[in-house]
Amino acid sequence: MTDSFPKRIAVVPGDGIGKEVIAQAVSVAKASKAKVEFVEFDWSADRYLRDGTTIPADGFAMLSRDFDAIFVGALGDPRVPSNIHAKDILLGMRFKMDLYANVRPVKCLDDSLCPLKNATATSIDFVVVRENTEGAYVDVGGVFKQGTPDEIAVQEDVNTRKGVERVIRYAFDYARKIGRKKVLMTDKSNVMTYAHGLWQRVFEEVCAEYGDIQSSHMYVDALCMHMVRDPSQFDVIVTNNMFGDIITDLAAALQGGLGMAASGNIHPGKTSMFEPVHGSAPPFAGKNIANPMGAILTAAMMLDHLGFSAEAKKINEAVVAAVRQKKTTQDIGGALGTRECGDWIAARVVG
Repeated sequence: MTDSFPKRIAVVPGDGIGKEVIAQAVSVAKASKAKVEFVEFDWSADRYLRDGTTIPADGFAMLSRDFDAIFVGALGDPRVPSNIHAKDILLGMRFKMDLYANVRPVKCLDDSLCPLKNATATSIDFVVVRENTEGAYVDVGGVFKQGTPDEIAVQEDVNTRKGVERVIRYAFDYARKIGRKKVLMTDKSNVMTYAHGLWQRVFEEVCAEYGDIQSSHMYVDALCMHMVRDPSQFDVIVTNNMFGDIITDLAAALQGGLGMAASGNIHPGKTSMFEPVHGSAPPFAGKNIANPMGAILTAAMMLDHLGFSAEAKKINEAVVAAVRQKKTTQDIGGALGTRECGDWIAARVVG
């Protein structure tokens, strides 16, 4: 895509509460007056049940060719037990568009959201960079003698030199970009000696190129303990696909829950995808109770990525004001519904 305006954003609202929170986030982004154009696609469980389509044949090529970013809501619906549509859409974007860096800011916006004893919101402000296209999620493996007492299941953990190096290098470059001074790599190389031995070797080599950044390592079980005991020690954490998935859910609890968590799936210089971290939560869909802040913060992250830093800053400040004034949904202490919370933030952005 060129640098011409407006920037074009493909919107996939998804399933369940995804449709509700993405609508509010789009409304807030429009209120910021960023020069963007939103184009909505109906890729979802509803579409799959209607005509069997998950992603059109040229869907990924079209997204890469015609859009500057993709904004995706939660996917998953009990009417599709296999969740094949979610796998094709979400994992398809990550793998087929090679969005190799999943970036998860972890920031607690107010002391009222901090769950830790003797800690404050300022203690929780770091970023997790998760390798997004390899590891245990590549669906390599199989089952032998299924359904018998002798059943064997094998799931391969795939790590390439290219994949490991580029995400580690991304973490260091990202730390420099946002003014952070430390990068920590986490693995389980004391047990997974082959796969994570590669991570150890590559990390050591890349560290040598970034003398201005302090590098360190923790095994993932120790990291989980220290995230709860003293999260203030972390700046940027880089890890593999599975561990990144797990520790970012723990991290979300430190910032007020999954409803507050934003993320981006990035390939520098290419069309990237942004999604709130939470699931589709079918039991809560249509009840106007879902927290839209994770989606709104994701929209701000996307705008910042596209070069609209001032507009993103206004949105982030409005979300902080909503939290501190309790203009929020019930899960974080307020009394507003999804729409009312989104409307309040949008009005604050307009000013």
